[in-house]
Amino acid sequence: MSVITPKDCFHQPQVADLRLIACPGAEELTNLIDKHLVRWASEAGYQTNSFIIESACPRFQSGDAKGLVKESVRGDDIFIVVDPGNYSVTYKLFNYENHLSPDDHFANLKRLIQAVAGKAHRVSVIMPSLYAAVSTAACPARAWTALWLCRSCRPWASRTSSPLMLRPRLMNAVPLMSFDNAMPTYQVLKNLLKKNPEISFDKEKFIVVSPDEGAMNRNMYFSSVLGCNLGMFYKRRDYTRVVNGRNPIVAHEYLGDSVEGKTVFIADDIIASGESMLEVAGNLKERGAARIIANATFPLSPAA
Repeated sequence: MSVITPKDCFHQPQVADLRLIACPGAEELTNLIDKHLVRWASEAGYQTNSFIIESACPRFQSGDAKGLVKESVRGDDIFIVVDPGNYSVTYKLFNYENHLSPDDHFANLKRLIQAVAGKAHRVSVIMPSLYAAVSTAACPARAWTALWLCRSCRPWASRTSSPLMLRPRLMNAVPLMSFDNAMPTYQVLKNLLKKNPEISFDKEKFIVVSPDEGAMNRNMYFSSVLGCNLGMFYKRRDYTRVVNGRNPIVAHEYLGDSVEGKTVFIADDIIASGESMLEVAGNLKERGAARIIANATFPLSPAA
């Protein structure tokens, strides 16, 4: 297998110069990406201080906003970074402080895309979580929201990269638009071993457990790579009633080998309220688990 080197990324002559644009709330992630790119460029003999183009999405008194890109992007290969799950970004409207919702982040993304449309050589979107894709797991009809995102960006953006796309058929709905679904499995295992160097993946000491049916694929991958056993919980629901728009969970039933005295690794996509993960962890502790390591791609809950 060939290894990509810095020279492969920054070979000369380039078709287009690489530049980064950060949507409001994605500055920290963009700066991390920029540091890696600057280092790789230096190793390849290409000297630059930064690939980031300064931008902003200022708001008018009415609450409307606009996208500003403060440098020329003509002929550049633009990568726009947006984090729809960053609720910490605020703005004031009529003396009320408002937090940006995923819809607001998506609106800012469209504003910045339109600001560079027609000038850039190519526009790619880097999105830690695909806007509206999470809700498609609960209701397939909501996939139309994510699909509308893809189709509305299609005239300007040529590629979207995200580590969370729950329904692969969304990619087939927009065949002319490229999707890169970058899974963070390597980073998870790297940090697991870095923070727990004493951990043993022996089947008698370690087991992977899926918190529900929806997370089976990712946990099957972890168990296969680590060579350990796999267990799972399934949510037994009361389908005779609806509470807050969904059928309430009656119990988490466990299927799999004994977890007594073992380290249990649980991988999930999102921790929203943390309720399900805490219930699963409590159930495992009652079954004698010695240690529980929970991993989530997106810990949205402040408690997480």
